Amino acid sequence: MQQTPPTAAADAEEAVADNLRPRGSNQTGMRQFNERVVLQAIRLHGSLPKADLARLTTLSTQTVALIIARLTDDDLVMKLEPLRGKIGQPSVPIALKPDGAFSIGVKIGRRSLDVLLLDFVGNVRNRYSLGYRFPEPDQVFRTIAEQVRQMQASLAPALRSRIQGIGVAAPLSLGSWRELIGMAPEEGGRWNRLDIARQIEADTGLPVRFAKDTAAACVAELVAGRGRSVKSFLYLYIDTFIGGGLVIDSHLHAGLHGNAGAIGSLPVGMAGTDAGSPPAQLLSTASLLGLENLFQQAGLDPLAAYDERATQGQWDELSSQWVAQAANAIAMAVTNASCLLDLEGVIVDGSCSRALLERLMAGVSAALARYNWEGVQRPQIQMGTIGPDARALGGALLPLYANFAPDRDLFLKLEA
Repeated sequence: MQQTPPTAAADAEEAVADNLRPRGSNQTGMRQFNERVVLQAIRLHGSLPKADLARLTTLSTQTVALIIARLTDDDLVMKLEPLRGKIGQPSVPIALKPDGAFSIGVKIGRRSLDVLLLDFVGNVRNRYSLGYRFPEPDQVFRTIAEQVRQMQASLAPALRSRIQGIGVAAPLSLGSWRELIGMAPEEGGRWNRLDIARQIEADTGLPVRFAKDTAAACVAELVAGRGRSVKSFLYLYIDTFIGGGLVIDSHLHAGLHGNAGAIGSLPVGMAGTDAGSPPAQLLSTASLLGLENLFQQAGLDPLAAYDERATQGQWDELSSQWVAQAANAIAMAVTNASCLLDLEGVIVDGSCSRALLERLMAGVSAALARYNWEGVQRPQIQMGTIGPDARALGGALLPLYANFAPDRDLFLKLEA
C-alpha cells in the first residue's frame, strides 16, 4: 500500500488519519468520482442532509444537490422524512437505498462453505452454509453455482441486474497442510492447480473478485467494525488454521505476494542447530484444528470447536487446555509483531463461539502482561465485531467497493 511519507506536514498527517472520508472535487470531469465520494460519505456516516454532505466532502452545495438528484434517479439513494424543530427550513436526510445494489459473498474454507447475499447498506438478505470434513472441488463449485442461482431468483426480476458481482474469500493455498485436515493428496493438488475466481465466473456468468480469506475478514472488520476507529492494527482470525491481516493507516496492506499478516506461519520458538527440526508455527498451536483433535481423541464431536458446545459440558475442560496453549502462542506472536510494526491495536475474531473467543482473549491479555514491554508500546487487544460471517461478508464487500467507492483500491489492493 502506498503510505504517507513520515516527513509530511501536520495537515497531511491529519489527512491520513481521516482517509476514510474522501474529499470531492468541484472541477469538471469529476462526475463519477464525486458521486462515489458522496456515496462513501453516506455509507460511513449514515443518513445526512445535503448541507452536511457538502461540508463533509468539501463539495459545493450546488454540486451535492446535482449529485443527489442523479443518485436518486439511479435508485442508489433515497430521501428520508424531513428533520423538524430547528431554525429555518426542515433538512431532509439522504440515505443509501437498500435495493440500490447487491453483491454475493462466498467463503470457501477448509471445514465449511458460506454464501451470502448482501444489499447496498450491508444487510445480509440471504445466506447458505455447508459443512464438510474437507472441501471437494466439484461439490464446492456445484454448490456455489446452485446457491448463486437461488439468490438471484430470491430477488424481484427488476433487481437481479443490480447484483454487482461475487467476492470470493479462500485460503491462498487451499490444498496446503492437507495431511493435517485429512484431505487426500489428489484433492489438495487439484485445489492448487485451480483458478477459483475464473471457475466461479464461468459457472455463474457474474464477475468475480478474489481475496485471501483472512484478508477478506480483515476488510469486513475495517469497513464495518472496529477498523473505523483503529487506524493501524494487526488482525487475527481464529479458524481451522489461524490467519490474519495487516492494516496500516486504514489501508489493508497486502504485501509483495498478497500475504501480509500471515501470522499463522510465525514460528513460536527458536530454530536449533538441526535443520530437519524447525520450530513449530503458530498455526500448529493456536488453530481450531488443535481443538478439533483434542475433542476427537476424547471421543467427542470435533466440530464442536466451532459452536457453543466448546465451552459446555464434557468439551469445556479440553477447551480450557487448548486456550492456555493458544493464548501463550498468540501473545508471543503479538509481542514480536508489536516490536516490529508499532501497532495501535490488535483485533482478534474467529469462527468459534463468542464464549470461547472471550476466554481466549482473557488468556492472551494475561500472557501479554508477562512480557517485558520496556522500550515498546503494548497494543490494545480488542475482540472483533463480525464473527463467523467475516470472510464471506468481506468477500461481498469487494464488488460493492470496486463499483461504488471513490478509490476502488482504498482497502482492496489484494491482487498480487
